[in-house]
Amino acid sequence: MASWHTLPAEMQLAVVDNLDLADARVFSAVDQRTYAVCVPVLFRDVKLATQADLDLFLENVPRAYCRHIEYLDVAIASAARAHADALIALLLASPRLAQLVLRLTGAIDKSVIPCFAVLANLRHLTIRNCAEEIVAPLSERLVVSIAASVPDLRYLELDRVSRSTLHAPELVGKYPFVPLVRGDDDIPDHPTLAAELSLPSLLAIPSLRQLTIRDTHLGDPRWATAPVACRLEVLDLGSCAHEPDAPNRLAVERIMSAVGPSLSSFSVATALDAPPRTPLPRLRALHISPFVPPDDVVDTVAALAASPIEALSVQCFADDVADACTALEAFLALRASRGPAFFGKLARIDVTVAGDESDGPNPAADAERAQAEQRLQTFCRGLHLTSRVTKPKPRAAGDRLRSNSCAF
Repeated sequence: MASWHTLPAEMQLAVVDNLDLADARVFSAVDQRTYAVCVPVLFRDVKLATQADLDLFLENVPRAYCRHIEYLDVAIASAARAHADALIALLLASPRLAQLVLRLTGAIDKSVIPCFAVLANLRHLTIRNCAEEIVAPLSERLVVSIAASVPDLRYLELDRVSRSTLHAPELVGKYPFVPLVRGDDDIPDHPTLAAELSLPSLLAIPSLRQLTIRDTHLGDPRWATAPVACRLEVLDLGSCAHEPDAPNRLAVERIMSAVGPSLSSFSVATALDAPPRTPLPRLRALHISPFVPPDDVVDTVAALAASPIEALSVQCFADDVADACTALEAFLALRASRGPAFFGKLARIDVTVAGDESDGPNPAADAERAQAEQRLQTFCRGLHLTSRVTKPKPRAAGDRLRSNSCAF
């Protein structure tokens, strides 16, 4: 190792930086000096899957190593103040943090909010409630305050956030039952948003470019009137499992219309039946979730005919592949009959399959699907379109497909 140790420090760091994590771990075991060189790579990406992992990390890892963390995926067990203090300690020690995934079990203590204001390099933030929201809800007020505190947030993903009774009093005691959060009036006012910490206030974050919201009630009418300070480019919306199709559709249309002028990519899990009130003049990519029934695909796509869509992708369940391909054939026939002004910029259509085929082999269904795939691809070639149908991939044990997720 004499020749290795004679290399300039900058060259050693460059060599280690090109190793994958597994190789860096092996190489770091050579000696203490080599381990020190490998530290930036070893601690660049950190995943702490449980609260115990977080506690052990803080107990055993020198705090100076945290300055190398750029990606952090961390689970917090409860709203206990001690758990919030552990997260605060880690975040404040990680000035280079660029991407953060928070896996919460319901709420987290509000004392974490101020520390997000010092994360100057944080661009990607994901907040997921991993508990059942009826048992352990995660307040929209807390989530919005955290997101709005990040100085330069670009990408925000929210999963299973619950509405606050302060912002949704009309839902209290009403059918259908939507889980709500009470007692979150102690979330302090935000410096710019003040007490208005409802989900539509996310549109007031000027740096925001990509917004994903899943498994969350989106029926707040303020989406239609909230001030829009961001130029959102990517929007991925799910639907609320606690409400029927019509309210979900109205909610999606409100949000889509509010941010439509800047959108370039849109993922939807709710069927659309009418054009948005505000045109989407920049929309290039449209993604349709498997929870949009194949029978509604044509109407959903046609509702966005005024946009210059170049790429269309439809995700479906394995049992729906033939129906999805047939629906896309119907759409292409409609496109051919309408002339070049109707989806004239469309260049690609893809069908992806969600999940696996749990019922085992089915030769008749496989043959029907293969014929539908072939017809679609032949149709696309005749129209000079690129097309691909991907096969189902088995999911790992314990995986689940979210009820309103566009998993592209």
